[in-house]
Amino acid sequence: MPDGLSMSRRSVITAGALGALSAALPLGAAHAESATPSDSATVTGFASGSPRPNAPRLRFRADGTFKIVQFNDTQDDEQTDRRTVELIEKVLDQEQPDFVVINGDVISSGCETPLAVKQAINNVVWPMESRRIPWAVTYGNHDEDSLPESGVDEAGMLRIYRSYDYNLNADNARGLTGTSNTIVPISSSRKKNRDAFSLWMMDSGRYAPDAISGQDFAGYPTWDWLRMDQVAWYREQSQRLERRSGRKVPGLMFIHIALWEHRFMWWGGVDTRTEADAARGRARHGIVGERNEDECPGPFNSGMFNAILERGDVKGVFVGHDHVNDYVGDYYGVKLGYAPGTGFGAYGLSGDERNRMRGGRVFELTETGDDVSIATRVVYARDLGIDLTADDQPMEPLPLAPAQEHI
Repeated sequence: MPDGLSMSRRSVITAGALGALSAALPLGAAHAESATPSDSATVTGFASGSPRPNAPRLRFRADGTFKIVQFNDTQDDEQTDRRTVELIEKVLDQEQPDFVVINGDVISSGCETPLAVKQAINNVVWPMESRRIPWAVTYGNHDEDSLPESGVDEAGMLRIYRSYDYNLNADNARGLTGTSNTIVPISSSRKKNRDAFSLWMMDSGRYAPDAISGQDFAGYPTWDWLRMDQVAWYREQSQRLERRSGRKVPGLMFIHIALWEHRFMWWGGVDTRTEADAARGRARHGIVGERNEDECPGPFNSGMFNAILERGDVKGVFVGHDHVNDYVGDYYGVKLGYAPGTGFGAYGLSGDERNRMRGGRVFELTETGDDVSIATRVVYARDLGIDLTADDQPMEPLPLAPAQEHI
């Protein structure tokens, strides 16, 4: 959740965006091979937009399994709370994932120079990079909080991310709203060039503009939302994947800011807010987990969930933004859920319980014929022997590698 209102850098209507859709996904392109980063993943380069040369490609393990970890809201400056890094490292070592996504708000305010931005980023991505685990990020509402002081915007951060060997973020697609909307395929364990699963990582933006058509947003949510060109881009790329593969390719979508449907699912309705309503929602949709704050979507329903229902390929949409929610349920055939906040330097619960919810979400995928089953659970700092004291424990920045020093 943001700490204050800022003007959105995303225009309400992105000129020329729809014209860029047909060129966004090079489905006929060969996948360039590179070194293997772990025992469980073969690597090549592929994503929407222009992939970084020799970027990793993901593959199901020989036993047909694949594991993803989602971290959220690491949200700190270059003096990252040491326990944030400790949590990431302990989860990686325990779970041994094949891929990691930091789903928005990687950094926050307090970075006063370009070097500080690089250090803040490096603190939370080096645990993956040093373990040779492919990873990517989405963008959240806080990532540009340091822009006025540091001068580094989301595009500059993307150059930093893409300078790492194991990063899978796509370059920007020309004319498409958002930074680094990315599709990462996971190849089948049985057929080398067959995409078995897709990871969709979308930029849900920062904040609503101050006004539209002379009307402000007083009384409405003031976060941002997925724009229609992004919904159309997902739909078209999904169709192209289906034509290429001869079937719908199942997948997961990661965005920072919740959809309105996350809130509807919890309450079992649109305008209902009683405990009986929530009980109905939990029973109908099989919801498990905690909801300790309101969902914070934007003022408009983007239509993304409707597009996902129509296409039938994305099997789950997972978000962050609201640090102390960690629930998941089945909303009309699509899993909707949260990963809790990972960063100890960001807000949490109140009082002595501030850090009780810190953690990450694990996804265990299993190939079953042409389909993929998905199991998910949360790993908490409280179960990993990490100090949960309600204080701040800043660390000295981790050293930068030469590639990041000179970018």
